[in-house]
Amino acid sequence: MSIINTFRETVRFQNVSLSPVERRLQRCVTVDDFRRIAKRRIPRGVFDYIDGGAEDERTLSGNSSSFSRLEWRPRVLRDVSRLDTTTTILGESLSMPLILAPTGYTRIADSQGELAVARAAERAGVPYSLSTMGTRSIEEVATVNGGNKWFQVYTWRDRGLVKELVQRSAAAGYTALWLTVDTAVLGRRERDVRRGFSLPPKIGLGTLLDGAVHPGWSWDFLRNDPIMFANLENSSVPDGSKPIALAEKVATQFDQALSWDDIDWLRSFWDGPIALKGVQTVADAKQAVVAGVDAIGLSNHGGRQLDDAPRPIELVEPVRQELQEQATIICDGGVRRGADIVKALALGADAVSIGRPYLYALAAAGEAGVDQMLSFMREGLERTMALNGCRSIAEIDREIVAWRS
Repeated sequence: MSIINTFRETVRFQNVSLSPVERRLQRCVTVDDFRRIAKRRIPRGVFDYIDGGAEDERTLSGNSSSFSRLEWRPRVLRDVSRLDTTTTILGESLSMPLILAPTGYTRIADSQGELAVARAAERAGVPYSLSTMGTRSIEEVATVNGGNKWFQVYTWRDRGLVKELVQRSAAAGYTALWLTVDTAVLGRRERDVRRGFSLPPKIGLGTLLDGAVHPGWSWDFLRNDPIMFANLENSSVPDGSKPIALAEKVATQFDQALSWDDIDWLRSFWDGPIALKGVQTVADAKQAVVAGVDAIGLSNHGGRQLDDAPRPIELVEPVRQELQEQATIICDGGVRRGADIVKALALGADAVSIGRPYLYALAAAGEAGVDQMLSFMREGLERTMALNGCRSIAEIDREIVAWRS
């Protein structure tokens, strides 16, 4: 009898969920867990498009590994019973210094695509950034997210189209503009080259076989509307109703003549803050301030453009030292934990932005996955602040981190 009583008092059984999404979420305790499940659930070509980088992918791997070169110098006995993670970025209040970066073709991860991520972002109290290459339109996203939204643009050859998109985003309540400046030409993403992957996906025998072994993704894909660049569908782009024609049109639009003068051109019809996404040197950060830019997005496009490009976390401190308080600094690339947010802020960033983590979460478990990933980031931010004796974002300073030799 005593054995039975002991067993009852010491053993608890986990609740068994009938929901496959809940069961997947129970196994996700890090961003790497979301990545592992996403890799299993979606076709290989789709996963490699999300996961891959340029050429030998040294920059891709270095973006994250560079954070491990920073070690803590924790302060103790600081009464961290109350923590405040709120901050203000470009005049808007955020629940934490995290921005969801723009990612193109989001519906290849899950049919809800940008709508799911935008809803999760509003619940979490952080900005959602919609890409020009998004698969849900400016207006569609605005209907599901009444919070802080940013819109990302390229200065394409068709300046009339760019102006049209920016004016639509202003009318729909977007509060800031990302200008991507590191895509004069597209990087060579060799995983995509090997698989022959393109957007929209070309259907061949390999595609059909890949879809057959990922039935959940395939069923979701087939029973929803065709995936296309939704922001351009009802624009002035010819053949906007046909995904393949639209993709071919977009491929011709990247403008190698982009220059600093284009910032003045944007200012002529956009009144809100402008953030440059793709700054990779102190000199260009300084020039951006001269050009009147409000925020500097230190970014190498997630390692997808130029291999051996500078790693964003390693740029934060020298850029802050040069700019002082003249511009907001956003560290974009490699963040995988709340602890990484604290490290970036300690070096001088005002916020970080993430892309792949929410795509992994979306592919692994849909909108609920994005919710859980954002909760993971917040919990990690709070825990790291507490363990370093920082009670607010303002108390995160250079003294709590040091570069390992």
